[in-house]
Amino acid sequence: MKRALGAAPLTLACGLAFASPAETVILPDVSAGEHEIELELGTERDNGRRNADALTLSFGTGVTAWWATELGVELGRERDGHVRYDGIEWENRFHLLDEEDEAPIGLSLLASVERPREREEGWSATAGLLSQKKLGRFLLNANLLVERTWAAEAGENGTHLGYQWQLKYRHAPRLHYGLQGMGEVGKWNEWDRRDDQQHRLGPAIFGRVPLDEGQRLKYDVGLLFGLTQATPDHTLRMRLEYEFR
Repeated sequence: MKRALGAAPLTLACGLAFASPAETVILPDVSAGEHEIELELGTERDNGRRNADALTLSFGTGVTAWWATELGVELGRERDGHVRYDGIEWENRFHLLDEEDEAPIGLSLLASVERPREREEGWSATAGLLSQKKLGRFLLNANLLVERTWAAEAGENGTHLGYQWQLKYRHAPRLHYGLQGMGEVGKWNEWDRRDDQQHRLGPAIFGRVPLDEGQRLKYDVGLLFGLTQATPDHTLRMRLEYEFR
């Protein structure tokens, strides 16, 4: 759902939120009373040239022990180098299961709605299951996402299926490392041909830096490689998150 800023001429990302260069793996975490300011950046390179850049700035809060909500503004970069407002997104996570309560996995429900700046792109809503499993020092996240687009004039109406996952090794609090993957396969009941699907995979680093009075600065950076013809060759994405109470 997002992007970064470069100096070369660029195009905007395609309509589906799954395909944004700044897309990040959504975590199921919900913590009552915790606030966050989040910056997500992404840039794509295809056939040796910059393809698209994106940036999202959002503010979120844990309303209760089971509900967290987040409002984000999405920006893109045009071919002439100008940064423009690209859309707005409202995301909600509803906590279902917690490994700390002896559940087999952590599980949350995602519900979000997005309104692009260009009205002909219509509206989109995303629902999904966000999961997390601790395996010793390893932490696995796997998400299944369904996005519905409507009132779009460009022929992109329909329900599409996407996924996200990441596996990280918690080497030390300030440095984790692992792999990330994400993509989309087309309409939920009629998958695209393999070469027309989007699949990205690559290494990532993660970490958190404790600050005063329970505040934290968290980061993750991934370099993802396209696995199909429809996927950009390289995507560099980053998330920087400031958490406080």
